[in-house]
Amino acid sequence: MKSMKILLGLFLICFTLVSCSKFAKVEKSKDTEYKLTKADEYYAKKKYRLAQQLYEGLFPVYKGTQKFEDLYYKYAYCFYNQGLYSDAENLFKGYLEVFPNSAKAEEVDYMRAYSFYKQSPKLELEQVNTVKAMNMMQSFINTHPGSTRNKDATEIIDKSRHKLEQKEFRAAQLYFNLEKFRAAAVSFANLLNKYPESATGEEYKLMVVKSYYRFAKLSVIEKQEERFEKVITEYQDFVDRYPESKLLKDGEVYDNLSKNQIKEIKNEQITSSAKQ
Repeated sequence: MKSMKILLGLFLICFTLVSCSKFAKVEKSKDTEYKLTKADEYYAKKKYRLAQQLYEGLFPVYKGTQKFEDLYYKYAYCFYNQGLYSDAENLFKGYLEVFPNSAKAEEVDYMRAYSFYKQSPKLELEQVNTVKAMNMMQSFINTHPGSTRNKDATEIIDKSRHKLEQKEFRAAQLYFNLEKFRAAAVSFANLLNKYPESATGEEYKLMVVKSYYRFAKLSVIEKQEERFEKVITEYQDFVDRYPESKLLKDGEVYDNLSKNQIKEIKNEQITSSAKQ
């Protein structure tokens, strides 16, 4: 078994060396038509790095000729297919500038936007490319209103928007977990206003009520009545927005607690005044 592994390893090394040797001969060839044919062969076989190297050397040769458009098109896709999305985006952009009337212009315009989407990072990181992807996809839809790709573009906008919502939700929840209740209340309220169509809008609104209640409880006595009133106001807004919500009972708990707290505060004020 060990000898078989060694033989297999030697075979792979020899195969790689032969392949490299063949490519080196192609790359050094002075026959540009031959090099272009080989580049297209590598491209068809999904050997994008090798195709990219050949296309790159052929750029000055074919620039301004009828073959340049197809060369540029495949060259851009070589980067995309290697996962080099930033380079691919720049090349797709360049293609559109050089060939604005191309039959492939719509496809390339979409791929440029999609390259931004492919660069969308993990939720924990800054979402600049996610926002760019949304804007670019919307621009694509506006520019190509009859495109069959608009359905996909809309789905990507929705996915990107949901991702941004999730990031903002995590930030709001973190404020709550850190007991920064006022900041949490404002963040959850902003979430609801920014994403009114969200499937979890009711949960955001409940967190607004809950956060303001916690904020009121931790406030100094002089500020509590005003802040418990804010809880009651937010709960009423909850009822108005989601009259059929199953979460209303949870919110009602904070509403009743706030009303009771206000009664206690007023009773203490009356008692204090009577003693004076």
